[in-house]
Amino acid sequence: MILPHALTFFLLCIVLSLILNIWRLFTAPTVTDRILTLDTMAVNAIALVVAYGIWARTGLYLEVAVIFALTGFVGTVAYCKFLLRGSIIE
Repeated sequence: MILPHALTFFLLCIVLSLILNIWRLFTAPTVTDRILTLDTMAVNAIALVVAYGIWARTGLYLEVAVIFALTGFVGTVAYCKFLLRGSIIE
């Protein structure tokens, strides 16, 4: 079967991507770049959870990935709104 090898390769790629995102988080020149890096890290975490769900052969992790997606989206919107207006709640 090729699925275990493909999942291993995928997980290694996602871990490498997270490491590069952490590097970019500390070396980003502007706050906007840091916000985009955090959003990319959220997407990578979602991919990691989905890959683990496929490896574990359960659908529970797909629901966790949806919750991560919603949380990441709301967090990104809150950061951007804070940058534009100075407060989150009007």
